[in-house]
Amino acid sequence: SSGINAEWPLRPGTFPLTFGSPYNAVHDNALVKQVDLPSTTGHFGILPHHVPTIAILVPGTISITNEAGDVAKYFVSSGTATIHPDSSVQILAEEICAVADIDDGAVRAGLEAAQGKLSSASSEADKAAAQIEIEVYQSMISAA
Repeated sequence: SSGINAEWPLRPGTFPLTFGSPYNAVHDNALVKQVDLPSTTGHFGILPHHVPTIAILVPGTISITNEAGDVAKYFVSSGTATIHPDSSVQILAEEICAVADIDDGAVRAGLEAAQGKLSSASSEADKAAAQIEIEVYQSMISAA
């Protein structure tokens, strides 16, 4: 079940969005006009009546257009997006950060540290973990 209930009426041109992580809930069945997100198959937009889909998120920016037409941007590290047959959308991310809150200096320091880990990694697992860190930091720099 997608969690749709009779508490909110669907308005033309909108769909309900639930967007959160284990640490915070950004939206809980909020009516929105559009969501653009980064997935393993590329960036794509979700509008009302989108075909049901499950997508795996990659590090990048999710843009959410509310009913008034205002756009909010969030960086996500990974997660999933599910578009249900009733047009409701659920996005669950490992980590969420408003793009405006990204600290460029801290991200660049983290990237340097991750690059150091990569160059000193001795096992394939350590190299892979460092490479993932690098990709996340590079995506955060692109988002900010």
